[in-house]
Amino acid sequence: MSTPNEYDAIIIGAGQAGPPLASALTSAGWKTALIERKYVGGTCINFGCTPTKTMVASARSAYAARRSGDYGVHHGPINLDMVEVRQRKRDIVESFRSGSLRRIENNKGLDFFRGEASFTGPKSIRIRLNDGGERGLRARNFFINTGGRPLWPDLPGLDQVEALDSTSIMELDRIPEHLLILGGGYVGIEFGQMFRRFGSQVTIIQRGNQLLNREDTDIAEEVTRILQEDGIEILLDSEALQINKGEQGQILLKTQTPEGQKTLSGSHLLVAAGRVPNTEALNLEAAGVKIGKRGFIQVNENLETTQPGIYALGDVKGGPAFTHISYDDYRIVKANLLDGGRRTINDRQVPYTVFIDPQLGRVGLSEAEARQKGYPIRVAKMPMNYVARALEVDESRGIMKAIVDANNGQILGCAILGIEGGELMAIIQVAMMGKLPYTALRDGVFTHPSLSESMNNLFASLEP
Repeated sequence: MSTPNEYDAIIIGAGQAGPPLASALTSAGWKTALIERKYVGGTCINFGCTPTKTMVASARSAYAARRSGDYGVHHGPINLDMVEVRQRKRDIVESFRSGSLRRIENNKGLDFFRGEASFTGPKSIRIRLNDGGERGLRARNFFINTGGRPLWPDLPGLDQVEALDSTSIMELDRIPEHLLILGGGYVGIEFGQMFRRFGSQVTIIQRGNQLLNREDTDIAEEVTRILQEDGIEILLDSEALQINKGEQGQILLKTQTPEGQKTLSGSHLLVAAGRVPNTEALNLEAAGVKIGKRGFIQVNENLETTQPGIYALGDVKGGPAFTHISYDDYRIVKANLLDGGRRTINDRQVPYTVFIDPQLGRVGLSEAEARQKGYPIRVAKMPMNYVARALEVDESRGIMKAIVDANNGQILGCAILGIEGGELMAIIQVAMMGKLPYTALRDGVFTHPSLSESMNNLFASLEP
């Protein structure tokens, strides 16, 4: 191993925070190195947002084609080719990935290493290079952006079958006959609806008493109703006990349900039981960096770990596992280290969209969270079939809900389950960012007929 090179900053992981941070640091004159063991772009480009939403679009197209008769448009049977769906996904991922790599390689002030990094001390690392050999580096500051991966639960028999995770399921070349899904969170329901629209029979097994356990009960119940309307079987308050392989190669899942034990038979099994951080190779103990109970790196409000000068950004630190949060982590670090700012992760808005159809867009407090925090609240609620535009395009499933502070009229949060729910949520988010009272949206003049004019009626529902 050669003599360690000295850097101002070393970034471990080229996810959504690492590359822009590298660009900002090199532009500021910091001698910087970026290390990535496999793909640039992180989970989002390679295994998350980009490939899944590409396949969601294919599933949406199949769904729209099958119900075209509702619009007076008639055609023959719909045939779906999973190999073509997969290739379209691969092409878009490769396009995004190569674009990210090109930007990294064009940064002439950045040293880019392909390999796996591990700490040898608070200010030093060793890289096991992909093309052979090792390299030692030292730095004043380290930034960990190694992300996470699917969690595999300790379930008897799981290692005896070819189970799928959120990455491998997107590489299937044929449509599962019956897809069993362990987990009713964002990943489970997105893939569940996707493969139902591709033509699979789908069963979702959820340990809790509702899907999407972070959502209010009324929102979760409406999501459940929509998925069941699409033909998905949902088992709540149900726990997987054991997996066996049937004589015909099928997957047999013994499950404890409220009605007693059942054995479900499926052709494929998707495990969507959460995620764990990619920290096992980092040797964090040598760096003096502490992790929490679930293995995520502990950080303070400025994203600094328990070791001064070492920061963690994105999914590896736990908290909201969203691409836009990882990117905002980069902006916080940049603001504080380069721009003289005092930004923190405290009280930042955490918007997100669940890309089922219709979408679920969420920002701010739920009704349950607002009541728990002691806010005096008023709740605005309206079904999507009250929205003219939704009726005109025959996409009226869902519900709109907003939480308002009863004392000052400020909007505390919303959940929009409906056509383009993520985009409608963003309208309310902008109002929250500008600290506008709900009356600004109630009385605003929006284009007719548009989805945005639903804000008038939603917030008018607060009036006596």
